[in-house]
Amino acid sequence: MKYLLLCFLSVLPVISVAHEPVDHYDRVQLSASAQAQVDNDTVIAVLYSQEEGSDAVQLTGLVNERVNEAVELLQQYESIKFQTSAYSTSPVYHKSKVTGWRVRQTLRLESQDMALMSKVVGQLQQALALQGLSFTVSPELKKKTDDQLIDQALIKFQQRALRITQQLGRKNYKIVDIDVSTSTGHYPRPQYEAAMMASKAAAPVIEAGEQTLKVRASGQIEME
Repeated sequence: MKYLLLCFLSVLPVISVAHEPVDHYDRVQLSASAQAQVDNDTVIAVLYSQEEGSDAVQLTGLVNERVNEAVELLQQYESIKFQTSAYSTSPVYHKSKVTGWRVRQTLRLESQDMALMSKVVGQLQQALALQGLSFTVSPELKKKTDDQLIDQALIKFQQRALRITQQLGRKNYKIVDIDVSTSTGHYPRPQYEAAMMASKAAAPVIEAGEQTLKVRASGQIEME
């Protein structure tokens, strides 16, 4: 028993040392970023059909007919993605009394073929109303640009870390932690003027513009 007790007591200092917190010195927080202007290569159009009146069933039939005709037209073009959404039937009030009904359904189009979209939206406006146009960067272009910007941001991070280390008279550094973040790339640029000014007989003028994509590398280094 005495032998076992002595062995246990001899281990206690080792256990105590193993749980002591490790001190860290000469750590520096820094960051670096890279950005690029890229063309918006995707156009999004939202159109809708809406009818008001006293007969909800008749209104629904009119809205469905127009949307179905639009879908048949869009099915001819593989380069245009589309989906119907936001179907609603709501009462119309006058002096707190229901005087009629409003039926509405929207149609969302997306494509990288700007010229085709301008043409098709112009055709659809014969029966549907144009709610708005917006522009964004496709996932493919965003990924390609992000990969390039990540490389640039990391190179800048390393250069900045090395410069700080040298200026402070240290031999080397190690990265303790690092985080790389990218912009969402989903800030569609609206073109409300085109949406409001385009008549039912005219195709909207499409000017896609560009946006800025950014990558930021931030982290902590420990100098040796």
